[in-house]
Amino acid sequence: MASYRCRVNGRAVEIPSDDPQQPLLYALRTSLNLTGAKIGCGLGQCGSCTVIVDNEPVRSCTVPVASISGKQILTIEGLGTAEKPDPVRAAFIAEQAAQCGYCTPGMIMAAKALLARNKRPTATQIKEAMDGNLCRCGTYTRILRAVLRASGQVK
Repeated sequence: MASYRCRVNGRAVEIPSDDPQQPLLYALRTSLNLTGAKIGCGLGQCGSCTVIVDNEPVRSCTVPVASISGKQILTIEGLGTAEKPDPVRAAFIAEQAAQCGYCTPGMIMAAKALLARNKRPTATQIKEAMDGNLCRCGTYTRILRAVLRASGQVK
């Protein structure tokens, strides 16, 4: 069995896998018990499995575990706690941007990656960055406000 070394949420880990093509999503969920990234379409089209790899948002259902050796991975679990959430998580809470919550981890991770690149994005830039992260409940207006709040543009 092969083992892939990387850093997940700031800590060094080894992810064992018999299959180098195993999706990172499954490795995170089964090997590390990090279940925040959700299983959605399995084709990289819905965004519910979005995590950040080396500062870029990726659909973890399409990333082979063999490709993550030596990389930095950030999941929703790495963004604070319920008592002390990361500012992006806090903004989603303040704007009540989640309804069922299934898409929320992927939305937050996409927003986190955007704000790392662009501290004060316009509404258009937010929509472009979040395009492809789907919300069946239709809370897009709240999600937009949450990202604007996290960037300091909405109080």
